[in-house]
Amino acid sequence: MDIELDPPHGITGFPLGMPADGLKAAAAELGRIKVRNDGSAVRFRSMKVLALHPQFEIVFHLEDGRTLGAAEVWIPRPGPEDITVRFRGIDVFRTPARELLGRLAAMGLTVLDETLYAYLPGLSLGFTRVAGHEVPLDTDGEPLYFQAVLTGPTGYYDYKLADG
Repeated sequence: MDIELDPPHGITGFPLGMPADGLKAAAAELGRIKVRNDGSAVRFRSMKVLALHPQFEIVFHLEDGRTLGAAEVWIPRPGPEDITVRFRGIDVFRTPARELLGRLAAMGLTVLDETLYAYLPGLSLGFTRVAGHEVPLDTDGEPLYFQAVLTGPTGYYDYKLADG
């Protein structure tokens, strides 16, 4: 299975703006789903749909309670399926985090590296190295690979530019 990140448009099979009912049906094709705060647009308690595949998870954020606003893909675990998550041909979870950021910067993209988190504000991509279990570590003592990537709509991480 290949999942392509296409910021700010979404990910394979899940375009941003997709209605909640269609999203739930498509997510159920990946595996079991859990719906939290169905229909809610309340800040910090907005609707989320979790697609729970035996080898990975995707968290779909529906901040308005009706349509897909962002998709967060978690690193695939070993198993029977070959699962690859790519951005512009690069495997984002099998390329060491610091190497990935270097490759993205070499493409002329704005990369904000905060060690455990990295953001591409112009593209609305956000990465995390935070892991809740043991993973291979890089020389800086942090996870060697990113553990999750979020694709959001235009402007999703642009506030980070003002912080710098």
